[in-house]
Amino acid sequence: MEDSYKQSAPQTIAQAIRQVLERNSIAALATLVEAREDVGAKLLVEETGERHGSLGSLALDERVASFAATFLDSRAEAQTFKLAEIADQLLPGVEGRVLFERIEPEPRLVICGAGHVGASLARLARFIGYRTTVIDDRADFVARERFPDEEIELIAAADGWADALRLSIGAGRGVSVAVVTRGHNEDEECMRAIMRTHPDYVGLIGSRRRTNIVLERLRDAGVDENRLRDVRAPVGLDIGAVSPQEVALSILAEIVAERRGGTGQSLSSWRREKRRDEG
Repeated sequence: MEDSYKQSAPQTIAQAIRQVLERNSIAALATLVEAREDVGAKLLVEETGERHGSLGSLALDERVASFAATFLDSRAEAQTFKLAEIADQLLPGVEGRVLFERIEPEPRLVICGAGHVGASLARLARFIGYRTTVIDDRADFVARERFPDEEIELIAAADGWADALRLSIGAGRGVSVAVVTRGHNEDEECMRAIMRTHPDYVGLIGSRRRTNIVLERLRDAGVDENRLRDVRAPVGLDIGAVSPQEVALSILAEIVAERRGGTGQSLSSWRREKRRDEG
């Protein structure tokens, strides 16, 4: 590669990464960490297929760019592959390793309802690194005194939930929404607004009866059945939660599982199944 290219490539990659994040998009950053030459070279592959930078070979760039989609689908944050694993058929005998890193905005959680569960969920989400927004139509429930952590965004939806939710959810990429309001009417108002947006995850708190009532009202209002099928209602994983803090934990566990592609199952279940089979 020409010296001028080598000098400009890091700046080009950095600018492209900033643009990916500003557009609320995702990309894969591939870095040669072991090779005969060009160690440290980088290639950024956006989800659209657009590429920035180079690993020093057009053939290798094309193969790595093609593999980037597989990496992004895996939801892994970072993973190293041997070049032979991804390019051997096109480049026989190729040696080295490439590090793939996922580039995406930090995860966001929008919480509808600032009661006991909503407040607990906000604090827990912030603790694990989520940008967090809490919305309530009662201004005193989203007072800063109740949420000392100034990284938690507070919105008083005095004129209704719709505008606050639309602005908070935005394009929806990387956004999870948990509806934990105080009643059917508030649930329905929030869900109507959410169904006009496209967050990655939507969860609705309540018993089966309560959530069925809300979903049926949305169905009667013409909301697409596929959208309703994706709503997690009742929200959360079954951990036997009782206290608001435990309910918040069950909700956040499901959100993380959805984001990371987890199953929500016990990691030790295989051991018990093996013992049963042996017994």
